[in-house]
Amino acid sequence: MRPRPSSRWIPGNHFRLLENGEEFFPRVFEAIAQAQREVMVETFILFDDHIGQGLHAALLQAARRGVSVHLLVDGFGSPDLPDHFVDSLVQAGVRFRVFDPGRRLFGQRLNLLRRMHRKIVVVDGTLGFIGGINYSADHVADFGPQAKQDYAVEVHGPIVAHMHRFTRTAVLPPSVQRTQGPPPQLPAAGSAHAMFVTRDNHRHTNDIERHYRIALRAARERVVIANAYFFPGYRLVRELRRAARRGVDVRLILQGEPDMPIVKTAAGLLYDHLLRAGVHIYEYCERPLHGKVALVDREWSTVGSSNLDPLSLSLNLEANVVIRDASFNALLYQRLSRLMQRHCRQVEPAPRGAWEALRLLRGYCVYHLMRWFPAWAGWLPRHEPAIAVMQAEPPADQTARAS
Repeated sequence: MRPRPSSRWIPGNHFRLLENGEEFFPRVFEAIAQAQREVMVETFILFDDHIGQGLHAALLQAARRGVSVHLLVDGFGSPDLPDHFVDSLVQAGVRFRVFDPGRRLFGQRLNLLRRMHRKIVVVDGTLGFIGGINYSADHVADFGPQAKQDYAVEVHGPIVAHMHRFTRTAVLPPSVQRTQGPPPQLPAAGSAHAMFVTRDNHRHTNDIERHYRIALRAARERVVIANAYFFPGYRLVRELRRAARRGVDVRLILQGEPDMPIVKTAAGLLYDHLLRAGVHIYEYCERPLHGKVALVDREWSTVGSSNLDPLSLSLNLEANVVIRDASFNALLYQRLSRLMQRHCRQVEPAPRGAWEALRLLRGYCVYHLMRWFPAWAGWLPRHEPAIAVMQAEPPADQTARAS
């Protein structure tokens, strides 16, 4: 049996860590400005603010100079783009798609489940970007106290061909997809081995979580996970506890100033269970944490769109890169260590007392909730979300002649 594409290490890659919108947006917009043939963008959120308008301008200019431009946004994450924003792109030739646009009932969006949560850019099939950063102003510091802390990577090397082939599946009709051959061989750009790992509701339902668990089982020295929405399944929690109990320095960086209060409440239910096994928990208190990165020992790292919560691990469409490279691992460790030292509060175990029995009962209930959630997720709606394609209207004089 041939290994699944997301299970093979691809050598010869180079990764550049991009922290926050200040590092990410200029590189993406510059890459699009230099595109010669094709630009492909997938994002959960695209807003009509100065960041979204920056992407809009870059894509518009690329399309007008003859570059093939494809943009896929999520219907829940990007619900209110004005007509003029979309129409100007479409009229310029951008192939604009909306994943599961959905309908509203009394003004409320109902398409909550199984979102397209990926954030990927591929330019000319040779340069890629992937991470957790959306196209909205709350990813840059001048947004204020609610500006998000986040990460992405710029990708060079053969793994980009796999990212490119994957993004084309959202563009090409199924008949053409079936005739695609293997990804082209791109020249080596560095020494990093990498995997492009996705999660969907068909063949790759647990690939991202599986790679986390494999790395945790192999951990011998250190684990650092920075994740915005943390409420994983019990198997991943079990591997975290086991690693800590065998002497691995396991550290979690979670939200201390969450953008949604329920996020901290949910993660807090796991604190006792993890702390008593020796896991160290840090709450990032400078601003909302939106990152989805991790490292294990001195080579393994991952960056992408997947949170460690039920939505990302059991429902949403996600994409991560898994990286095996000592220099990238060291840089990511340096950045996360600085975050823990300067901007985090370490959580201490609660003292035993009169409410100990209640905490034990709560831990028991949470444990079994995590244990059975993946099976329960299968009962949720498994519709095949439509992808709406926005097409340019013919000029008025052509419409008149046709009628």
